[in-house]
Amino acid sequence: MSTWANLGLQDSASPLMEQLIFFHDHALLILVMITVLVGYLMFMLFFNSYINRFLLHGQLIEMIWTILPAIILLFIAFPSLRLLYLLDEINEPSVTLKSIGHQWYWSYEYSDFNDIEFDSYMIPTNELENDGFRLLDVDNRIVLPMNSQIRILVTAADVIHSWTIPALGVKVDGTPGRLNQTNFFINRPGLFYGQCSEICGANHSFMPIVIESVPVNNFIKWISKNMN
Repeated sequence: MSTWANLGLQDSASPLMEQLIFFHDHALLILVMITVLVGYLMFMLFFNSYINRFLLHGQLIEMIWTILPAIILLFIAFPSLRLLYLLDEINEPSVTLKSIGHQWYWSYEYSDFNDIEFDSYMIPTNELENDGFRLLDVDNRIVLPMNSQIRILVTAADVIHSWTIPALGVKVDGTPGRLNQTNFFINRPGLFYGQCSEICGANHSFMPIVIESVPVNNFIKWISKNMN
């Protein structure tokens, strides 16, 4: 989760988020190079006194400043398209989780197992434990196995919501009457926090999401306990 004075992206917990961070750094490097070049040219314009009264055209320089930006855009577009298709790929999921957005809480169903469904509400500030996070902790966490392909199906019961976990690189809109899906792969244990990132009403920012990533053995024990 984000901490105090954290100006960068969160530490990734999935291969997809790693790729998103790499692409962010790649695009940022190109932007820095463009900014330095344009800044240098603008700065030097203040100090040159070259005058040519008879200059009518400069076809060479016009070709350069037309072709060069197109090539730079290709260096951004190809990695972006590759990442777009990676994010949309569904690879034989081990576990399917269904998430339903309500005002102002989430409902979850483990579609692969019978009778495992629950609501997840934000814990009010006056009921929060000393080690809890205000506006982020919930009464029922999502428990998922690490090192497993997870598919999530997202919809909503009333208005548009958005199921978002920054550390996993996941953001899926939940739209009433539609079923959206995506996949992710958690590569380390821990707690991962997110929120509804859609402007869906007065309390839309108070719909937190907490994923508890555990080893597969612990997940099987949790499933067995909740199925009885």
